[in-house]
Amino acid sequence: MCTCFTFKNGDFYFGRNMDLEYTFGEKIVITPRNYPFAFRREKPYKSHYAILGMATADSGYPLYAEAVNEKGLCLAGLNFPGNAFYQEPEEKEAAAGIAPFELIPWLLGSCSSAKEAVQKLENVPLVSIPFSSRLPLAPLHWMLSDREESYVLEPLKEGLKICPNPVGVLTNNPPFEFHTMNLNRYMNLTALPPKNRFSSALSLSPYGQGMGSIGLPGDSSPCSRFVRTAFLKENSVCGQDEESCISQVFHILDQVSMVRGAVMTPEEKWDITTYSCCINASAGIYYYKTYENNQIQAVDMKAEDLNGASLICFDLQNRQQICYVNGRQGQQRTEKL
Repeated sequence: MCTCFTFKNGDFYFGRNMDLEYTFGEKIVITPRNYPFAFRREKPYKSHYAILGMATADSGYPLYAEAVNEKGLCLAGLNFPGNAFYQEPEEKEAAAGIAPFELIPWLLGSCSSAKEAVQKLENVPLVSIPFSSRLPLAPLHWMLSDREESYVLEPLKEGLKICPNPVGVLTNNPPFEFHTMNLNRYMNLTALPPKNRFSSALSLSPYGQGMGSIGLPGDSSPCSRFVRTAFLKENSVCGQDEESCISQVFHILDQVSMVRGAVMTPEEKWDITTYSCCINASAGIYYYKTYENNQIQAVDMKAEDLNGASLICFDLQNRQQICYVNGRQGQQRTEKL
């Protein structure tokens, strides 16, 4: 369960909720240009574009959940169980193929645009090679975006399906084509006060604000989160300064986040939004907050040496941070009224 969307308002932003019933040892990881990337079937990268995102660094290899490269290209993997299908790799090791866990570094390491990444995928299959026996393959589909366009990458039995994504939103099952068709059910929703279409013979009028969006789904299912995110994104109004844009992205993500106790998995565990992130892809800054800590944290790619060869990792700040405005831990009043 996850939600991601694009947001262009001056700079280009990429927002994502990670919805899971567990954590995976995630950290903010910068992969500098000279970190050596090895791939199971493709040629290694001795040098590449720098990458910033959320990952677990297993055995020194960054397993990214979502990331941006220094050119502003973003890619996120979202859960796609029951539909994701990876081809069996050919026996000969020289055969082409990219493992799902390699897709983010393979594309972001060498592509400067979404169009370039799509072209690179044309003749290379996603193959069923796990990272290790401890880390089996995750059933995923991906949203690939730059400031000009977005695509959804879905590995299906008939092959890798690459769909243009004019909505700039992705959640989980069903496949992406269903979500775009499903939006037609909600074309009457509006941020404006509704008009009386029920009957010209009856004097009907709104009795409160927000009635134009009655029918906007509010549950946590992937279909409902897709519709709600698309509606909020398309009706978004905010200033173009950095603080306004970051705040707006997180407000939209909050509307599709999961509260502990609201969604139980078949394994009887609570599905929650473990973290939310807002990537300023134009500036190379990764903003995030966690379920335990609402205060926004930031990692700036350009503040680090991007010509290095070692991963740069930052632990998540999970302890709730509260700003006291009075008392011993805060500021004193400047005057008494």
